[in-house]
Amino acid sequence: MTLAARDRYVEVMEPSASELARRIARREVSAVQALAAQVAIIERRNPSLVAVVSMDLDAARREAEAADVELARGLSRGPLHGVPLTLKDGIDVRGLRTTIGSPVFDRVADQDATVAARLRAAGAILIGHTNVAPFLADFQSNNPIFGRTSNPWNLERTAGGSSGGAAAGVATGMTAFEIGSDLAGSIRLPAHFCGVYGLKTTEHRVPMTGFFRLPPGTPPPLRIITCLGPIARDLADLELALSIIGGPDGIDMDVPPVPLVRERDDVGLDGLRLAFATSLPGATVGRAIKEQVTRVATEAAKAGARVEERLPDCDWEGGGALFGKLVRTLTSLPITESLAWYLAALHQRDQYMNAWDALFRDVDALILPAAMTTAFPHCEPGAPLEVDGENEPYFDLTAVLTMANLGGLPALVAPAAEDFEGLPIGVQIVGPRWSETRLLRICRALESAQILPGFRAPPET
Repeated sequence: MTLAARDRYVEVMEPSASELARRIARREVSAVQALAAQVAIIERRNPSLVAVVSMDLDAARREAEAADVELARGLSRGPLHGVPLTLKDGIDVRGLRTTIGSPVFDRVADQDATVAARLRAAGAILIGHTNVAPFLADFQSNNPIFGRTSNPWNLERTAGGSSGGAAAGVATGMTAFEIGSDLAGSIRLPAHFCGVYGLKTTEHRVPMTGFFRLPPGTPPPLRIITCLGPIARDLADLELALSIIGGPDGIDMDVPPVPLVRERDDVGLDGLRLAFATSLPGATVGRAIKEQVTRVATEAAKAGARVEERLPDCDWEGGGALFGKLVRTLTSLPITESLAWYLAALHQRDQYMNAWDALFRDVDALILPAAMTTAFPHCEPGAPLEVDGENEPYFDLTAVLTMANLGGLPALVAPAAEDFEGLPIGVQIVGPRWSETRLLRICRALESAQILPGFRAPPET
C-alpha cells in the first residue's frame, strides 16, 4: 500500500468500532485495509507510548483476508466482522504471547479466553496484546518485559494501571476498543488518565475464564470483587462490547443468566434522580476533579434532574479495611485465613452491599470523582503523589473507585474536562447492580445536554 493510501485509511480507524464494522459491511473499506490502517497507527504512535506489546500480524492478515472472502460471498460472522482489536495482556488469545507483565507467566496461549473467543465469533480480528502492570497489580503499566506505557496527553505521565496500555491504545486509535480488568479501578483509572470511557461491569456479568490463567488444576483464588469490562472512545462501542462478552459460558459458574436490559435511547435528564459527592469519607481528591463533579451535578440540576449531595449510609472505614483485607488474602497463595473468617467477611460485605441497594431505591445513579488526582508523573510504585501541593499516599489513589468493587456495582468513567496542565479529568457514574445500559443512557443524556463533552483525541506527541 502506498503512503498516501495508507494515510487515507488511517482515517478509517477514527470512527467507532461499530461504524468501522458498518463500513466494512458496505464494502467501503476492506478488512485488509482496516488492518493496514491500524498497523500504520501502531507503527506511528506506539514507539513513544509502548501501549501495544505483542502482535502476530501474519495471523491477523490471514484472518483479514478470510473475512473479506467471506463478505464477498455474502457471509458475516457478526457485528465486528473484520474489525481489528487488541486485548489486555492478561486475557488469553490463542497463539499470542501472554505475560501478565511478568516472566513467571510468559508463554504462548494455546486457547482463547471466553471474551477473546466471543469477540472472534463476532468477527473481530485479534491482533495483539496491550501493556500492563506486573501481575496486574499496580497503578502504572510498567513491567520488566516490555517497559512502561506513557500517557498520550503527556509522555512524562503514566497512562495508569493495570489496563494502561489498553487505555492509551484506545485513546490514540491503535485499537477501536479494549477489554480490561478491574479489581481496584484498573479499567476506570486508566480511562480517567487517558480521556476515554471505561466501564466496570457488575460483578459476575462477564466470565473470567481464561483471564489470568493459572496452571491446570489450580483453583482461581479471586472469585469476587473483580470483573472484566470494556474501554472505548464511544458509548455505543461500550454497549456493543458488553453485549458480546457478557453472559454465562458454562465454565465460570459464578456468572448468572442475567439479561442485558435494553434501555430506551431517549432517556433525558428531566426528572432523573441523581446523587453526587465530591469525595468519599477518608478519601483525598484534588480540587480540579472535585470542581468537575460539582459542575456536572449543578448543570444536571439546571437541565431538570433531581440532584442531591448524598452517599449511602454505610461503614466507610470498615468497608475500606474489608476491601484491603479481601484483596490481600485472596491474592496471596496459599490462603491462610480460615473459612470462618471468610464467611464473616462475606457477611460484612453483604451489609455494605445492602446499604448501596438502599441508596439506589431513591436515586438512579451517583456521580463521583474518578481518582484522587489526574495522571501523575512516572515514579516508583509506592512513592507519595502530589495533590494540590501536598504529598498523599500512593495507595490512596483509587479510594474513590474500590467502593464499587466491594459493592459489586457497575461504574462508568466518562471524559469530563481537562485540568490546568491539559490532562484529562473523568467523572464516575455508579449505579445499582446490572444497570450498565442505564448508566450509558445517563451518560449520553449528560452529553446531549452538553454537560459532558464526549471523547476528544489527545494531541500527537
